[in-house]
Formats: sequence, C-alpha cells, structure tokens
Amino acid sequence: MPRLPPPVPAGLLHAAARQEGLVSASQCREHGVTPAQVAIHVRRKDWERVARAVYDTGQLSTGRHPLDHRRRRAAVLGLLAHPGAVATGTCALVLHGVQGAPQVVRPEVTFPDGTSRRDNPPVRLRRTPLERWVDVDGLACATVPDALAQAVPGLDRRHAVALMDSALHRRDLGLDELSEAHDRARTHRGVDRTHDWWAEADGRSESPAETWARLSCTAVGFPPDTLQLAVAGRDGRAFARVDLAWRLPDGAALLVEVDGRDVHSTPTAVYGDRDRQNRIVTRRTVVRRFTGRDAWLGRVGLEVADLLRAAGWRPNPLPPGAVFRLA
Repeated sequence: MPRLPPPVPAGLLHAAARQEGLVSASQCREHGVTPAQVAIHVRRKDWERVARAVYDTGQLSTGRHPLDHRRRRAAVLGLLAHPGAVATGTCALVLHGVQGAPQVVRPEVTFPDGTSRRDNPPVRLRRTPLERWVDVDGLACATVPDALAQAVPGLDRRHAVALMDSALHRRDLGLDELSEAHDRARTHRGVDRTHDWWAEADGRSESPAETWARLSCTAVGFPPDTLQLAVAGRDGRAFARVDLAWRLPDGAALLVEVDGRDVHSTPTAVYGDRDRQNRIVTRRTVVRRFTGRDAWLGRVGLEVADLLRAAGWRPNPLPPGAVFRLA
C-alpha cells in the first residue's frame, strides 16, 4: 500500500491558500479565529463558504493574472477540502506551472491509498490509488506524467495538446515519459478519442496560443513546415525566431507569429518588436501576426490556408536548426 504523504508544513500551506484568498476552518482555529467569528464573516458576506469547512476571503495576492488565480484557487481548494489528499489531473498540472488548462478547472484530489472518503462538493474525489507524488511549494501533487494521464481523457483536443506541449517545453517530462503517460491514460474513461492527440504534442510551441494556431493549421490540411524558425540577415547572423513557418515554391517563406497573453506589453518590448518586424518584412517573406484569440477561434488556419493555396504550397518539412536567410 502506498505510504501516506508527509504532513504539509502548516506555514507553507497557509501561504499557498492565502495567495488564492482561501482559508479552512482548521486554519482559522489555529490562528485563534472562532467558529462564531467565521459565521459573522459569512453572514456579512465578507467571506463565502465554497466547500465544507473552506471559505473564500476575497483577498487575492497581486502579480498573477486573474485566470491563473482562478485555476490555482481550484487546485488549492481541493487540498483544503480534503486534508491529506494529493492534487490530481488538471489541478496538479496547474500547481506544477504547466500552461494550457481551461479557464474553469474543477477541484480534484485523491488519497494515495485510494480509499473512499466523504465527498465535499464541488471537489472531485478520485478513488484511484497513487504510487507516487511530489511536493510542489508545500502542496502534494501527482507527478506530471500521472497528472496528464488523469487529465487528458477528460479534456478537449486544444487544451489537452496545449498542456502536453507546455510540459514538454518546460522539460517537466520527456517524450518517453509522455508515452508512459499515454499508456497510463488507457485505463481512464474517455481515452479512446484522445489517442491521436498524444502524437501531436510538440515542445517547440512556447505558449498555448502557439499550440492552438498550429492545430488550426493542421486541421485544415496545412501543417507548418517548421516551428521556431531562425531568421538571419545579410550577414548570416540570426536575429529573430518566428513561431510557425512555411517554405513557398518560389523560395520565399510565410512567417506567422502569435502574440500570447502578456507578451510584448511594455513600451521597450513594443519598440523592439517594431524594429524586428521591419527587418523580417522583405520581398522574400510574407508575414502575418495573430492574437491568441485568433488562434483559439481558428482564424490562423483559415488565413494561412488561403495564402498557401494561392502560392501552390506543398509540404516541405525543414530540419531542426534550419535558418531562413533574408538575402
């Protein structure tokens, strides 16, 4: 039988919970807040009861995007609602820092021995034993391969592949471990529709938006010839990389860039982007720039398909490390 996880240091768990504006009844008692005082906070609507013996204080730490707060809050909520449990599936991936999860994440945990416990909605309590888990900033989490095996069968293609891309890009796992995760996922309901997705994972995509853009192009029959193509000037020195690229029959290239959230937001970055963009745009390039929303809605694939059909493009995969010279 798997050993139970070591006790989580109270200070760390309290800090993680506070960052997401959550507190448990036991934490309140440890800090001298009585049940009567908790009831007053709830009655005044200062706090909201979000699960049995777990409360949302509405006080979030700064410095994190609201969507990231929402996802992490769900993950921490599961651990507060079930002390001694381990975060699983998408929640574990969020706590590991893997990108690409849906905007709304359902809290989920399991106890390592797999035994049943009393449910505590809205938390999903898995009843699958865990052989291993890791400590992430004081929080017990399933490993990245195990979390992917748990999460992918319940997700749509775009979120599933984005999570796999991110895990590979961050080097949270390698291709062998991704294959292992796929094998482990075969025991989960819903996995049959996902088998092709595992082969689509590519760690060269640096953001979920880039993943969605790539998938939208593949879906309409125009997969990129390469990702993260280096672009060099007359001197042969590479000065830029572009997210997706296609070689055109006349020797030119279609270069696509996808702006993710919080990218190129500072004035310095904006001016740097402008200079870089001006250097990339030549008679040998067709440059298109899209937003993450464009990628999610499939607009990238549709526009790329129109351009490549008109150019008479045929697949011409480029080797890793290829460099496109502008002159």
